[in-house]
Amino acid sequence: MLSGCWLLFGSSHAWAGAYEAELPAAMFASPDLCQYAPCGSVLPQAERFSLRKGQPSYVEGIRQRNGRDEVVGYVFLSTDTTPDIVGYSGKPIITLVGMDAQGHITGVRILRHSEPILLAGIPEEKLVSYVAQYTGKPAGAHFELGRADGTNVPMDAISGATVTVLAENQMVGRGSYAVARQVGLIHAVERPQARFTAATAPSDWAGLVAEGSIGHLKVMPGQVDEPGADRPFIDLWFGYLNAPAVGKAVLGASGYQHLMADLKPGEHAIFIVNGGSSSFKGSAFVRGGVFDRIQITQDADTYQFGDGDYRNLYHLDISGVPAYDESGIFILRGASFSAAYPWRLAFLSKHAGDHGTAEFANFNAEYWLPARYLEGGRPTVEKPVPAWVKLWKAKVFTIAVFVALLLFVAVFYALHRRWAARSRRNDKRWILWPHMAVWVIAFGFIGVMQLAQPSVVQVLTLIHAPFEGWRWDLFLSDPLIFLFWIFIAITIALWGRGVFCGWLCPYGSMSELLFRSARRLGLGRWQFALPSRWHHRLRWMKYVVLLVLVAASFHSMALAERMAEVEPFKTTFMVHVWHRSWPFVLFWSVLVTASMFIERPFCKYLCPLGAALALPSRFRLFGLRRKADCTTCKACAVGCGSQAIDAKGRIDPTECMQCLDCMVLYHDDHACPPLSAERKRRTKAGLPLTPIGRDGHFIPIKLIE
Repeated sequence: MLSGCWLLFGSSHAWAGAYEAELPAAMFASPDLCQYAPCGSVLPQAERFSLRKGQPSYVEGIRQRNGRDEVVGYVFLSTDTTPDIVGYSGKPIITLVGMDAQGHITGVRILRHSEPILLAGIPEEKLVSYVAQYTGKPAGAHFELGRADGTNVPMDAISGATVTVLAENQMVGRGSYAVARQVGLIHAVERPQARFTAATAPSDWAGLVAEGSIGHLKVMPGQVDEPGADRPFIDLWFGYLNAPAVGKAVLGASGYQHLMADLKPGEHAIFIVNGGSSSFKGSAFVRGGVFDRIQITQDADTYQFGDGDYRNLYHLDISGVPAYDESGIFILRGASFSAAYPWRLAFLSKHAGDHGTAEFANFNAEYWLPARYLEGGRPTVEKPVPAWVKLWKAKVFTIAVFVALLLFVAVFYALHRRWAARSRRNDKRWILWPHMAVWVIAFGFIGVMQLAQPSVVQVLTLIHAPFEGWRWDLFLSDPLIFLFWIFIAITIALWGRGVFCGWLCPYGSMSELLFRSARRLGLGRWQFALPSRWHHRLRWMKYVVLLVLVAASFHSMALAERMAEVEPFKTTFMVHVWHRSWPFVLFWSVLVTASMFIERPFCKYLCPLGAALALPSRFRLFGLRRKADCTTCKACAVGCGSQAIDAKGRIDPTECMQCLDCMVLYHDDHACPPLSAERKRRTKAGLPLTPIGRDGHFIPIKLIE
């Protein structure tokens, strides 16, 4: 079966599409965007296209009419207009957007993404269908999933890819707004301008930083795949100089007066100093006088700087200034910008990636003048609700049901000794029926309906978190998966992997239901367990698969995500079998068929997620009970479907699925050989037996641990 993993991987080119697609680096830097990007596919009315122009950049689509050139629309690349927006993967979804001369979107095409759609189970056809909804919509619209009010444009969501489409909504909406503003199709709404008080600012740098008058944005080399670890790659300190208290504190009274005398009405001065090893100017500044590494954003408005917006900053007239290598004052021009409202400084990093493509990393820090410098204080601002908060609110009822299920399983298992003591080998209803109910719910509700199947890719993400940074928004974006992993972590620490793998794993539940259903359908005569010697050899395969995936992830996470298709979860829950290529269908069919004759074959021998959870299971706090006689008695081992009990009666916590059959036998004084023998001996000798539980079972005290 292991060869199925490489068979699937080998066919990955058949369905890769835009996933980690190789794009020419010139697409992101060349003035001739449309030489490298399929601009005609998103603006088919155009006969030819101009070079890049504007800030942020776009190209004009042109056609001849009556012998004269006519601009029929505009095309832009998302990394030019909204480079700070990233998807679920933490990387930009590189998108090409077309817009006609009347301000309506004519086409959207995703050129490259790193979204784990292949893991989440969303065919790229659905993503293509989703972006087709933008066609005909007005530029700058606020796109919302589901129902929307009169100010928003409703969009049909894709189940399982919410974070991805939310990012796409922002890119298309904000990008088209930025371009439409430049070409005069949309006029920005002017914000009320700030009026400043006569308050005095602190006299030292630390005081200004503490109150928020000076902002800070630091990026380490590892965050942008650059060598070096001690010195920051970028270490930006910045602030708003028009405010008299801040301007005088930073520049001195004379420097502030000179600056204000140079500014025209509606112009804003922002200072930036940099103590990092790299420059904030970027390569485009040398080519065309454009600062392509920094920009200011305020709500949907984006402000970029050219060489005409730059002023030298020779000296900061305040004590305690940290060491820096470059500095400057940037002039922001725009009637829509207001210092009374919060804004963000963004640092945009673009570097060479694999196969000559460009990789993007985007970082930003918020700035808002302290209230004491603004007449009337800070205005009330309704900050946008984070995407993950919207998702949690939308799934309140589902989350409540899911949490109730997790609590039931945890409490039931914590009290398993009581239920096992009430059961007998031929009457396991206290254990079996709750277990069967949980399997059905796990498969139907968690797996089929909610698509909340944990995966080894999430383990790989956790492994890489110390190196690539922890993103709470990423983990919170899927409420059920987030809660599932909290449950998994707690139950592994207490009892081992079996509570999740044996009770709540949707795929494992399906496999168990298939095996038991086949037995009821009369196939039990052909059901079997592998001989012990083969079982103990083959069970190591899942650790080999895990090791290969971890190694591959350090080479390329995209490669690891593709290889993780050894997990049949996507084919089972997320994508209909008939929508998959034949290698996946064949692999899935073999596993399903095998599950009817061998109990949980994938879980035992191939599952890399099970292998990852098995490793910490060795250090669980509580194990299943054993007797002294268990070292010689084989009764439990014979009936163990997981084959987790060795020849010496020890239970292997890395293989045990916590079915509790051995615990039923442990308490059954008619089925457990040592207990049965002791019961008969005491009965024959007229010795007393000690009752345990309400069901009247009797077991001798001295044999209970």
